[in-house]
Amino acid sequence: MIKKKLQTISRALINQKTAPWIFVSPFIVSFLFFTLYPLVNTFIMSFQDIAGFDDVTFIGLKNYQNLNNEQFFHALENNAIYTVLTIAVLIPLPMVLAVLINSKTTRFKNIFKSAYFLPALTSVVVAGLFFRYLFSEQETAFINSVLIKLGAAPKKWLFQRATTMFVLVLFCTWKWIGVNMIYFLSGLNAIPQEQYEAADIDGVNTWQKFWYITVPNLRNVTVYVVTISVYGGFAMFGETYTMFGSAASPGDIGLTMVSYIYLEGFNYARLGMGSAIGVALFAIIMIVNVIQLFATGTFKKENN
Repeated sequence: MIKKKLQTISRALINQKTAPWIFVSPFIVSFLFFTLYPLVNTFIMSFQDIAGFDDVTFIGLKNYQNLNNEQFFHALENNAIYTVLTIAVLIPLPMVLAVLINSKTTRFKNIFKSAYFLPALTSVVVAGLFFRYLFSEQETAFINSVLIKLGAAPKKWLFQRATTMFVLVLFCTWKWIGVNMIYFLSGLNAIPQEQYEAADIDGVNTWQKFWYITVPNLRNVTVYVVTISVYGGFAMFGETYTMFGSAASPGDIGLTMVSYIYLEGFNYARLGMGSAIGVALFAIIMIVNVIQLFATGTFKKENN
């Protein structure tokens, strides 16, 4: 009797209208508590001066006014340069590698795919420490020892802005080139082979096929890669933290927006200021991505 009642109740609860909501409810709950609530709370905290759990003062736009400082703009400049350089490398290079691996004449394709994708599985902390010791300022470090053998002077890689940026871009390229290559490989598999066959009949060479067939057909994938690269570039933190062993760096040469949030929110215990930086970073990422989506015509309606 009890079993029949439970079955009747379950049938009443689980029907075509309620079943979808039951299946998506874990995502909805996690989104509300772990995404939406922190976002809203961060925005509220950005208008407050928080000295403790019970010592909260509303100060209006003062935290945002305090963003007009040299350290904030230095961090923003570092992130902007890093983002532009990584996009300049991690769009064409993975695309070319994807085309080469996807070629009919290429052997051992799965081995190449695994080799390029393997760095993405490496922990950022482990990889960051590896690059930290690889480019150490000591003469016995690997890169400096190679320079000495070649007759060049050793460098203090992580004590100069230009060389630090070079190491960071190299790190990013090594770690994410395989991921972007997989994206472009999936896009290549969606290109109709009839286009290449028609091009062969017309006597089109390899470069022309790449420029006039492959690149245009990979437009949507390219836009997606650029979008996530903008987010990744401005949200970069673990790389610099592990390389310098702290959110701070000599002369702020490795300071990023997220590092600045960490310094203000945790090192200096200014949670309101850290929240303001976070809100500003969110706005910057959204604005940059919206601009590039408009520039690439993603928001334009296709003409029938």
